[in-house]
Amino acid sequence: MINNQDNSENSDIKKNFKLLVLIGILVLLFVIYFFKLLSIQVINGEKYRTQSKNISSRVTVIPAQRGEIFDRNANMPLVVNTESFTVSVTPGEIPSGRYDSVISKLCQILGMKKIDIDTKIPKSTRRSFQSRKIKTNVPFSVIANIAENKNDLPGVSWESTPIRNYVETGSLSHIIGYVGDISEEEYTQMYNRGYDKNRQVGKTGIEKQYDHLLQGIPGQESRTVDVRGRVLSDAPVITEPQMGKNLVLTIDTKIQELVEKTLGNRVGASVVLKPSTGEVLAMVSYPFYDTNLFNRDSAAEEYAALRNDKNNPFLNRAVMTAYPPASTFKIVMSAALLQEKTFPAKNKIQCNGKIVYGGHTYHCWVRWGQGWMDLKEALAQSCDIYYYTVGRDYLGINKIAEYAQKFGLGQSAQIDLPSQASGLVPTPKWKERVRHSSWVGGDTVTVSIGQGDLTATPLQLADMVAMVSNKGTIYKPHLLKEVRDPVTNQVISEVQPEVLHQPEDIDEEVWTELQDYMHYTATDGSAKFPMELLKVQVACKTGTGEVDKYKNSKENHWHSWLVAYAPFDAPPEERICIATIVEAVNTWEWWAPYATCIIFQGIFENQTYEEAFDALKLGRYLGTPATRRD
Repeated sequence: MINNQDNSENSDIKKNFKLLVLIGILVLLFVIYFFKLLSIQVINGEKYRTQSKNISSRVTVIPAQRGEIFDRNANMPLVVNTESFTVSVTPGEIPSGRYDSVISKLCQILGMKKIDIDTKIPKSTRRSFQSRKIKTNVPFSVIANIAENKNDLPGVSWESTPIRNYVETGSLSHIIGYVGDISEEEYTQMYNRGYDKNRQVGKTGIEKQYDHLLQGIPGQESRTVDVRGRVLSDAPVITEPQMGKNLVLTIDTKIQELVEKTLGNRVGASVVLKPSTGEVLAMVSYPFYDTNLFNRDSAAEEYAALRNDKNNPFLNRAVMTAYPPASTFKIVMSAALLQEKTFPAKNKIQCNGKIVYGGHTYHCWVRWGQGWMDLKEALAQSCDIYYYTVGRDYLGINKIAEYAQKFGLGQSAQIDLPSQASGLVPTPKWKERVRHSSWVGGDTVTVSIGQGDLTATPLQLADMVAMVSNKGTIYKPHLLKEVRDPVTNQVISEVQPEVLHQPEDIDEEVWTELQDYMHYTATDGSAKFPMELLKVQVACKTGTGEVDKYKNSKENHWHSWLVAYAPFDAPPEERICIATIVEAVNTWEWWAPYATCIIFQGIFENQTYEEAFDALKLGRYLGTPATRRD
């Protein structure tokens, strides 16, 4: 019995001993791991954190090429990408004591001042292996010179970067626009759309409007480097960039050149569009500028000079400047009279050359008067007295404003450009709010002939004529025709005609009669000459807008307008609408009607400006084409 008890006690002792040994081992392991973790995180934590930073991945962005831009036939490139070079310096690769000599040599080749490079490479970074950009848009000849002197230029490198080359410049500058480095404000707005601080973005025109399509997807080159930026791996991991989409515009470059030469060196604008679709075939504003100036070393100086030019070459007058529409507004007035029937079209008003109202004398442009006028004759001869009277006594400002808005005036034309003016249709409420004064009958008198506070852009007046041509429909004007894949050239999307305005309360017979009136204006009215020189039949309206600032001077103080469509006897889908203004700052020559005549001649007879000018035999009246552009 005693032996069994001893054996049992020995067995328990052994079991307890094993348990204690196991617990001891576990405790020892825990202590070892604890002290190891303590060593890594606390005692030697800084050492390991430093080592973890000593090896990292350097990612270099490979810029994507922007999409190219073409004219409406998709065979005439307006904007392409050309290769340029960026020169960089990695200061850590320059041997000790040679920094000044290397940078001085590089300055000679790049034509830069040493202080400019020193500013980009502060002393505190001169042992860094982080590359610094020194100069962009460097031509190949300079890169070749750097390569020839590579042994004397350690740490100097270069890379190819695409830049915009505007093949067709001149008047297309206002349409296409230009690109530039993203600003802080733009970056803040575009950050969530994946833009980075090194991106170039569209600043104006199509480049800005469709930047999201033209922007490609940048690629990446990833290399393993140490903390100082030294490359540790030879084989980079590369993600190829994707080029942006190609854009096909509605612009016909042949018509654009025709309009540009026709307007010549005259401050003003002209718009040519297809009324049945809203496609803009040409849009010229003078003066314009060379979009390639932003690729030149003298860009800052040239840009400053253009900004200070009193005629503002950066202003697209076709869509950004609202002028008094003058007598072209009588188209709207005539439509209102025909529809409202407040004064029958056949009834006549006598024009004696002037009327007195509210203590003021209002003159007709024919100071001795034009006799008895009905609506058709009044529109054709542009009789001010007739429209003064019917506007003040039979329509009233509210009805005039209502019809102006039906024609799209006083509101955005919604063309696909980033900046455009809405113009103004004044009303009594507007005058009370803005001028803090009451509307008077004299205000209605001046608005009735397209003067006073009433303003519109050339594009809006082209739309106004398009509404007449289409018998009551304005299609949204647009410059983009198609979006295409840059690799396959397949059409991704195509812009379809979109109705902008379509008032349903104007009868079809009103449009028919208004078309007839505008055709009569070209055959027997104020536009008879030079429109009678054309073979094609035209419907049109002239306008001469008075500019107050020139009233008391000997200078010209009239804008010259003409709005028109042709052929009059063709269906709307075969017609072309034109709105042209020549500003009062030019010498008075009533050029808008002549310009429109030349444009129609060139379009329908497939002629250049010079050929159209000669075909119309305008030289005997106006001199040679060259002298008329001076």
